[in-house]
Amino acid sequence: MDLSILRHSCSHVMAQAVQSLWPEAKLAIGPSIEDGFYYDFDKPEPFALEDLEKIELRMREIIAREEPFQRRELSKKDAAALFEKLGETYKLELLNAIPDEQVSVYRTGGDFVDLCRGPHVGSAADIKAFKLLSIAGAYWHGIETNPMLQRIYGTAFDSEEALKKYLDLLEEAKKRDHRKLGKELELFEIYHEEAGAGLVFYHPRGAILRDILETYEKKEHLRRGYQMVVTPHILKGGLWKTSGHASYYRENMYFFDIDEQEYAVKPMNCPGHILIYRSKTRSYRDLPLRLFELGTVYRHEKSGVLHGLLRVRSFTQDDAHIFCLPEQVKTEIKGVIDFVFDAMELFGFKELKIELSTRPAKSIGSDEDWQRATGALKESLEEKHLNYEVNEGDGAFYGPKIDIKLKDAIGRYWQCATIQCDFAQAGNFDLNYVGSDGKEYRPVMLHRVIFGSLERFIGTLIEHYAGNFPVWLSPEQVRIVPIKSECEDFARQAELLMKAKDVRVSVDMSSETLNKKIRGAELMKVPYVLVVGPREVASGSVSVRSKTKGDLGVMKLEDFAARIMGEIENRN
Repeated sequence: MDLSILRHSCSHVMAQAVQSLWPEAKLAIGPSIEDGFYYDFDKPEPFALEDLEKIELRMREIIAREEPFQRRELSKKDAAALFEKLGETYKLELLNAIPDEQVSVYRTGGDFVDLCRGPHVGSAADIKAFKLLSIAGAYWHGIETNPMLQRIYGTAFDSEEALKKYLDLLEEAKKRDHRKLGKELELFEIYHEEAGAGLVFYHPRGAILRDILETYEKKEHLRRGYQMVVTPHILKGGLWKTSGHASYYRENMYFFDIDEQEYAVKPMNCPGHILIYRSKTRSYRDLPLRLFELGTVYRHEKSGVLHGLLRVRSFTQDDAHIFCLPEQVKTEIKGVIDFVFDAMELFGFKELKIELSTRPAKSIGSDEDWQRATGALKESLEEKHLNYEVNEGDGAFYGPKIDIKLKDAIGRYWQCATIQCDFAQAGNFDLNYVGSDGKEYRPVMLHRVIFGSLERFIGTLIEHYAGNFPVWLSPEQVRIVPIKSECEDFARQAELLMKAKDVRVSVDMSSETLNKKIRGAELMKVPYVLVVGPREVASGSVSVRSKTKGDLGVMKLEDFAARIMGEIENRN
């Protein structure tokens, strides 16, 4: 059975149940989505969580009656008269936007009718397993000046077994929620009221995790032939007009005036890198030129879509732009793909999914350039024998792209790297290089990120590992716990030894009991706890407890240091 049809049908049954319980509720839209469905309602009083049980019970009554989905074709005029009589103002608005003179409606239970193209299952009895999940607010058409509606989310599957598996996955995802763990593990916080929504504050432990990623990125980019640059956070508005962002991306940008001159806070790093390329004459011998920046950008995201570290208004991209000869394009694309695969394997992601996104409706550049760019991306994937899906019309406005998504520990996919092939910006900014014949030619520009943004990647890592980072990635690798005050000097000496070897270590000098100290380290998911008592001090040893393996017994301090250094160096 097609799950999208099943779920859309279930959304209709839910809407029927809601209106039977609250006849004053008006219907908006109720589509199927990736993992379920939702329906938006205009209801005077807000839904409460306990209402979901009432709605589910009424839905089961409808399903038990085995009511068929009855399709009927109407003229727009007759349909308008029907929905006007029912007081369904949102359906009337949707109806007016339909260009066809004939429309279809679906009726169930005799008196419930909905404007819908279909298709649906044969009857409500075909809905075997469903669950209503949550309530949220949603603006009509997603526009903040429109009425706020109430959205009920649910899901449906073709068997109770599949439903249970999905609900178990949701429970596991709740435990791994990076927003929850980020606060509990003192990694980051977003102070919505005081500082603003979508703006991330990294606490010391989170800043360490971020620094690990940045250090890896800088070292690895330099090793692979990139050159590091730094560009300003604000640039004149004219640059964004030249690049096309002011026309195609303005609603996501922050513009302001300085000395009667328009400026914008950068949402992308591209124009800054282009100016660096254009700063002097380039020869074909200089290409490929790979410019890399950990560039912080700012985007005006709507408050309703902000989500922890995954969707923010300020974030740092591991951004690079490769300026190359046309004949170098495929080699550079394949080099980026190799970089992504190497990085993802290092950070524990073994399975990746690739999408090739083609030209969107709003775009710049010639048909010929789009064909060349799309062909280069496609051929690079095929020459590397990589499977991919085509995502029609989802490219950037200046070029097609490869998106690489990574699969986490519980089977979810996360957007990660992107490679965009751009034949347009070189013309917009009059970029040239001198060829072997002394003539000027346009370079090709590749836009690419490896992690995507540090914020999103950190959020992904938190959920992938459920906060239980491997030793080399843990913000705090070792916590030393002295049992008595007379053991504290040795604990400090052990701390100094670890720090000299660049191990991230702390000493718990609190007055708490031993059990509470150990429990505190466990809650912060510290990989190793070293307990130091009088016997350990006398023998120059530590009692080692591993987060994953439990009690490892007593070890000489130097032996433990060698053990953890091996784990860190091997990135086990």
